[in-house]
Amino acid sequence: MNVKNARKINTDKTVLQIMPKTLLNISIIGPDKEGIVAKVTKQVFLENGNIEDINQTVIRNTFYMNLKVSFKKTTDKEQTIKKFKTMAKGLEMECKATFISAKKRTNIAILVTREEHVFLGFIKKFNTKSEKGNIVITIGTTKKLEKISERNKIPFKTVDDSNQTQREKKILELLEEYDVDLIILARYMKILSPNFVWRYENRIINIHPSILPAFPGALAYAQAFERGVKISGATAHFVTTELDQGPIICQESFQINQSESLREIKERGKKTETQVMIKAVKLFLENKLSTHWGKVYNK
Repeated sequence: MNVKNARKINTDKTVLQIMPKTLLNISIIGPDKEGIVAKVTKQVFLENGNIEDINQTVIRNTFYMNLKVSFKKTTDKEQTIKKFKTMAKGLEMECKATFISAKKRTNIAILVTREEHVFLGFIKKFNTKSEKGNIVITIGTTKKLEKISERNKIPFKTVDDSNQTQREKKILELLEEYDVDLIILARYMKILSPNFVWRYENRIINIHPSILPAFPGALAYAQAFERGVKISGATAHFVTTELDQGPIICQESFQINQSESLREIKERGKKTETQVMIKAVKLFLENKLSTHWGKVYNK
């Protein structure tokens, strides 16, 4: 027992005082070089932080690190973030740092293309007054869903660049501008680059119209129909650099009758997709998800 965290009551009882803590999520990204890990972890030590989770990787000479660091409640949040960003700048790297417990509500961005069922179903059933999140922006590759977003008083921005690098650069700028914590892919039909995904590790939720790992990729319902499956469904998962291979958050299924057409299966699947997405987001907002070694666990 740490005596700093305990106090005496009378003379014969000792009660453990659990110090309140806040969590800082830190993402570091940039050209790979020697000494990055040492300098980042040293900065954590200098700030009296404790690393609770860490993940790092290098792809095509680009280094990525994500840390969750806990601090005492008395930590100067603004100065702590500033010091980590200064440290990263000295390494010629980018740093995004956010205190998880600093906000009462999670800012949510929804990315869409043309299909409206998940987007419309989600914003209709997602009650921002009772949930722990705010839908702060919709970002679309076309203007098709703009009116739906604006009718629901959600700002809509169109990013239609054909060049992936330029498109993602603009989206990242919008996410920064709106201080987004969680990204929802509501049938967003664009593949995200590692450069994008790394910045929001375990904070991008995708809905896929199958019981993964079965039928990943495009035309999942058609794949299932052609194989004559007896059960279909939907999967909500965190997005990783591998298509439809991220940690699974939740799934729901439905039985398929032999007489059903592909169109009928799709229509039934749309409702399931929305239900699964809502469930996954609620679990995230309630802080009930923990991801380790590629698996999601309920706390």
